[in-house]
Amino acid sequence: MRPTSIEEAAAALAAAAREGRGIRIGDDLETGGLARVLEHEAGDLTCTVEAGIRLSALQAALGESGQRLSLDPPGDPTVGTCLARRLSGPLSHLYGTPRDLVLGVTLVLGDGTVASSGGKVVKNVAGYDLAKLVCGSEGRLGLIARVSLRLHPLPSASATLLVETDDPAAVVDTLRRSHLQASALDLLYPGRIAVLFEGRAAAVDAQLEVARALVGGVSVDESVWDEARARQGASLGRVRFAPGDLRNLLSTLDQGVIRPAAGIGYVPHRVGGVPSATARHVARALREQFDPAGVLA
Repeated sequence: MRPTSIEEAAAALAAAAREGRGIRIGDDLETGGLARVLEHEAGDLTCTVEAGIRLSALQAALGESGQRLSLDPPGDPTVGTCLARRLSGPLSHLYGTPRDLVLGVTLVLGDGTVASSGGKVVKNVAGYDLAKLVCGSEGRLGLIARVSLRLHPLPSASATLLVETDDPAAVVDTLRRSHLQASALDLLYPGRIAVLFEGRAAAVDAQLEVARALVGGVSVDESVWDEARARQGASLGRVRFAPGDLRNLLSTLDQGVIRPAAGIGYVPHRVGGVPSATARHVARALREQFDPAGVLA
């Protein structure tokens, strides 16, 4: 199923509910037909888009007004996929994850009900903050059909500093304790730390020089960020840690892409772990509220 409107998506899910069929969003029902920019308020730095639009297409449209969505995960996923799978990239250091950039969503629930929440929508639903709730939901609470997003201006200049070190935790600590405002800071473990500065040319140059004085390093081109995203995309596991526990985390790893500010590391091996009983209870209760018939796989 490839609906081209919210109404078609709602009808498809309602039919599945009546017939007792399960649907897996992304496989049985995909959003490639919902790929329009519906509204772009450049003065407010916001936009509303259909969830099937690819990031590359959205960034191209926003770039005409000198703006961007500050979200840069590996590959070229749809906006809906970014929310459903909680995808982010190096820019999450400064701008956060999809949860920090989404203002509102429109969902189609398992029984075909259309529900909206947050800003830039026609009707809000009291209670749950759907815009935050669906981030990381993996399509199990509803089809993300429409999304309102916070934007940022395109920087006029950028520069990347690459630091080679035998003590990455100390370098990261020095940078994070400074007054520098990096857009991205990735630890390409072992041995290298990439730092991105963006903004006006004079400010970028000044921050670069201060960073060099603090931790050394050399200026490099943007290809290191392509490497970081490629390694992230090829990773098999994701670990979470308190930013203050970076040194302890590194003692358990051979390699990985680590984002210290976000407390997330992408590692080449699968990571075990079972959700707590409380987390399982909350997840089950939410699914019962949003999809009581169990239509959504």
